[in-house]
Amino acid sequence: MKTVKETRGYDIIVVTGPTASGKTGFAARLAAIMGSEIISADSRQVYRRMNIGTGKDYDDYIVDGEKIPVHIIDIVDPGYKYNVYEYQKDFLEVYSKMKEDNLTPIVCGGSGMYLDSILRGYSLIKVPVNQALRDRLSGLSLEELAGILKEYKSLHNKTDVDTVKRAVRAIEIEDYYLKNEPEHDRFPSINALILGIRYDRDARRERISKRLEERLSQGMVEEVEKLLVEGIPADDLIYYGLEYKFITFYLQGELTYSDMKTRLETAIHQFAKRQMTWFRGMERRGVSIHWLDGHLSMEQKLKRALSYMETK
Repeated sequence: MKTVKETRGYDIIVVTGPTASGKTGFAARLAAIMGSEIISADSRQVYRRMNIGTGKDYDDYIVDGEKIPVHIIDIVDPGYKYNVYEYQKDFLEVYSKMKEDNLTPIVCGGSGMYLDSILRGYSLIKVPVNQALRDRLSGLSLEELAGILKEYKSLHNKTDVDTVKRAVRAIEIEDYYLKNEPEHDRFPSINALILGIRYDRDARRERISKRLEERLSQGMVEEVEKLLVEGIPADDLIYYGLEYKFITFYLQGELTYSDMKTRLETAIHQFAKRQMTWFRGMERRGVSIHWLDGHLSMEQKLKRALSYMETK
């Protein structure tokens, strides 16, 4: 395919979809055609040395022997609690630089809140740690913390609270918003063409299961074990969820290998379902997503994508 630079006024092209939908490979090939670069929108790929479990798939960024530049991955160490506020700041820095270079960024990822934050321009503030509040919440169960969180009338931190640390942080954020009237950072309006890749439910489940087998064979358990040996606290790895959560449980002796694998596979299927629910919510809020059938060939998907750019 010939190189395409004209994007009909779009500021960015977004490539999204549930986990295991083949977003990265498609985004890389689209970037190659457009002579562009990729900005990641994945909440876990920001962490260094968390590669297999987060699905960085570095080889997917190589197209016809050329490496497609990708931004906002491998920028912080495991154990750090990267957040949406920081993502917006990092995104704008990369976005502005690419625009100066006359490039149309390809934003690729399935973290719905990260995407929503730039597409709808969340006005966010950086919420500081409230140690006194954390001390008061210390020792409460996840169920008790979830109950406290539900008492807030308007939730700003609409994310999964499947661990005690996540629940405490969510309460901390709500408590701060309740007691403060801070000035919000303004986020620029961005005109985006959003392309989604999806499969039917059975095909999606098959792809997830196959990919899990591949990642386990590639050394995903050893990756988590190495992080623990490095001194990354188990609670921090559990905080990151999915692969890091269940493999840490296994390495701590809380699950057998078989149980770990079964529960992890179930959790990934549930995660993919939640992603699709989030995307439908985005559409209800007025965000237009052009869905591409994952079963189409790469060439067919690229042609469809380019046709959307030409018919704005």
